[in-house]
Amino acid sequence: MLNETVVRSDDVPAADRLAYWAESVGQTHAPVRMRSEHAHDFHAHLRVLDLGAVSLWPQTFQQLVIQRTPKLIRRSDPEVFHVSLVRDGTGVGTWEDHEAAYRPADLHFNDSSLPWEIRTGDDPVTAVSLELPKSMVPLPRKLTGRTLPRRVPAGEGIGALLSHFLIQVTKDADSYEPGDGARLGRIAAEMVAALFAHVLEAENLLAPDTRRRTLVLSVKSHIQRHLHDPQLSPATIAAALHMSTSYLHRLFEGEEATVAAWIRMRRLEAARRDLADPALHTVPIHCIAARSGFPRAADFTRAFRAAYGCTPRDYRSGAGEAGQ
Repeated sequence: MLNETVVRSDDVPAADRLAYWAESVGQTHAPVRMRSEHAHDFHAHLRVLDLGAVSLWPQTFQQLVIQRTPKLIRRSDPEVFHVSLVRDGTGVGTWEDHEAAYRPADLHFNDSSLPWEIRTGDDPVTAVSLELPKSMVPLPRKLTGRTLPRRVPAGEGIGALLSHFLIQVTKDADSYEPGDGARLGRIAAEMVAALFAHVLEAENLLAPDTRRRTLVLSVKSHIQRHLHDPQLSPATIAAALHMSTSYLHRLFEGEEATVAAWIRMRRLEAARRDLADPALHTVPIHCIAARSGFPRAADFTRAFRAAYGCTPRDYRSGAGEAGQ
């Protein structure tokens, strides 16, 4: 599993919880001031996942006013960008004369070098936050800082891709090895850079490899969301993502498999997980095949046997586990 640190306000006496939380956030992010209507008995929970130079924070906390002041910036500035995906709750952020309201499914951005204030609503906030050094975002400095977007809806495009990544890594943290952390951190930084470039209309300033990698991740995310569609193919993917089929194939030249092979691999993996799930034991195999994108049972059986060395029925009964 990824290296992880857990911070719970309930680990200290009630009167000390808000100060403890502010200190913990200050050590993880940068020094901040906090006040809350629940200061007498503040409740918050934070996990810090180690992604190399990047850190990922799933967190939940009660109503807060959080400030990063010029004095605190002069005291300590780690030169980082902070990206948060709001899952539950609301808030309002203020930077100089600019203000942005946040709702669930919004991404919001902070710069540790600029003063800001965030005021959350009455309900607890749940968010997944990403902290990364500015040096990992390959955009000219004049296009970051004060020109940085403060709020981006996460429902489509690169914003949706980044949001899906943050949620998935948080959810699957136990399935990764510690050595995967740095690789995941680099992928996260590339997506943040691509999102900044997109909202600043500066995609041409991205390094070619970063742009290619971001496009590949976008394609893979589209495939994962449409595995159940039997019409999913390189042609339909290219049309949906507004690129030519030949360009799509070129993007995958450096990957472990072609586009079509990657679709098949993900479909077979999805079907294999369902076959091994005791809760789905009574679901007919042809139904599992169909919802994994194999409308013809015979095609599914052949592909499954070629990939795993046994039939889907044998795998479900346990006969295929020893062979794997």
